[in-house]
Amino acid sequence: MKVGVLTVPFSGKTLEETLKYLTSLGVYTVELGTGGYPGNAHANPDVLLHDEKALKAFQDTIQGYKVTISALSCHGNPVHPQPKIAEAFHQAFEKTVLLAEKLGIDTVITFSGCPGGSKVDMTPNWAVSAWPNDFQDILKYQWEEVLIPYWKHAAAFAKSHGVTKIALEMHPGFSVYNPETMLKLRSAVGDIMGANFDPSHLFWQGIDPVLAIKDMGKAIHHFHAKDTQMFEENVKKNGVLDMKTYAHLKERAWIFRTVGYGHDEKVWKDIITMLRITGYDGAISIEHEDSLMSINEGLEKAVHFLQGLVIQEQPGQAWWF
Repeated sequence: MKVGVLTVPFSGKTLEETLKYLTSLGVYTVELGTGGYPGNAHANPDVLLHDEKALKAFQDTIQGYKVTISALSCHGNPVHPQPKIAEAFHQAFEKTVLLAEKLGIDTVITFSGCPGGSKVDMTPNWAVSAWPNDFQDILKYQWEEVLIPYWKHAAAFAKSHGVTKIALEMHPGFSVYNPETMLKLRSAVGDIMGANFDPSHLFWQGIDPVLAIKDMGKAIHHFHAKDTQMFEENVKKNGVLDMKTYAHLKERAWIFRTVGYGHDEKVWKDIITMLRITGYDGAISIEHEDSLMSINEGLEKAVHFLQGLVIQEQPGQAWWF
């Protein structure tokens, strides 16, 4: 395992400035945004796929800092009920796949997306209740008529261009938001579908990430290191489905935090241990979204915290075997 960083928070800096800073912290693995919600400040497919000079300069910068790329990220909603919006996210995905092929990267990260509740809807409809029965009709339409067909087509495209791992971030608001829905889509589409496992989205849903990792096993394609702090008093009053903006920190049930500020070292050690037990040996990619810390402070605290926890070497044979 290696501590890595999603570079999107440094979109205001050049790639070289970003890598110079990250390598000074001992980070040599990065995840780059290539479109969709993350933007493409450090790796723009529209440029890198068509300008060989720009591509060489990009590759020289990466190699010059002895950095590896763990994944390309183009989080979006390619099954949005408005065709124009869906197409933009779909194009970002396909261009990311083509760039991954050119760079020899096997992992692309995005969201599953969330369709509308019917063919006439104009906005996504995230159904999370078993009753009234309207919600069952919504789920049937979304999964059978939109989600599974789309990802079968997208997976075939990815495979044909050398991408073997489509890592979906399990994010509430989208159809794949927990281990059960992730494994459901994987079963329908194939093993190319897996998770970009981000514990922060699971903590507030009441999911134990360690048990989730154990259950998902090889379905974990990539890992995001981000924490969540729960405010139990607010949870007890209003539950965890909190629609208040992050401007209302004192009133919220939970907020995203730098690793170690939501759950202690023991929890994160257990997460890292279970990742190793289930065979994951990829990047532990820090995603900074802590609204109480600057980017640099939050990132540096996360790097320091994780570097002492990750298991970097393969296990040797125990002396008693």
